[in-house]
Amino acid sequence: MGYVCGGATAVVQAFLDVLDEAGTLVVPAQNLDYIDPSRWPHRKVSQEFWDVIRDELPGFDPALTPSLGMGAIAERVRTWPGAVRSNHPNTSFAAVGPDAHKLLDHHDLTSPLGDGSPLARMESIGGLVVLLGVGFDRCTTFHLPESRLPDLPTQTFSAPMATPEGRRRVTYEAVRLNAGDFAELGADFERHTDSVALGSVGAATTRMFTMEAAIGFAAKWLEANRPPARR
Repeated sequence: MGYVCGGATAVVQAFLDVLDEAGTLVVPAQNLDYIDPSRWPHRKVSQEFWDVIRDELPGFDPALTPSLGMGAIAERVRTWPGAVRSNHPNTSFAAVGPDAHKLLDHHDLTSPLGDGSPLARMESIGGLVVLLGVGFDRCTTFHLPESRLPDLPTQTFSAPMATPEGRRRVTYEAVRLNAGDFAELGADFERHTDSVALGSVGAATTRMFTMEAAIGFAAKWLEANRPPARR
């Protein structure tokens, strides 16, 4: 976006001003540390430290654990007064607004970005997506129709979580998601539909579209273009 007077706080306030009291702002608040360190995609650590990390990483706490790799704006929403965060150690969302609890209070461990996640509830209320200075390769919404593909491979995940009884490691099965073709998917979505409003916010190329349009297009595109071996 370039320089913004007031930084991330000013950006979040601008979104809230546009949404007014009736709208709810939702952002991804994920933290990639909360999968097993043997599979960290964002940084590599020597195998000799894996057990130390497994034993010592603080339990995921929606109020205390920062988002990681989501950017300053997402992290500012997470820390906004009155913000709500879903209780998934790896793929949480944060929200501010009247529907925050309705959207985020339930997030199945076994459905990181599928029908048991906030994405499906955002779809059900007619959510809008804004890609602010990022491309379709970062379009989390595409993971919802991806999660609905048949015969997806699954993977075992493990993470420590903070509970009323103390730190506890949880293990769960979930589908293995893959955003590797999302840039191509998004380019076709933009090229072959009139669903994407393209503009600029400061120096940032920005796209806005409905979840309904994106999910409908992506479901057909993934079925046609992603070979079963990649699902």
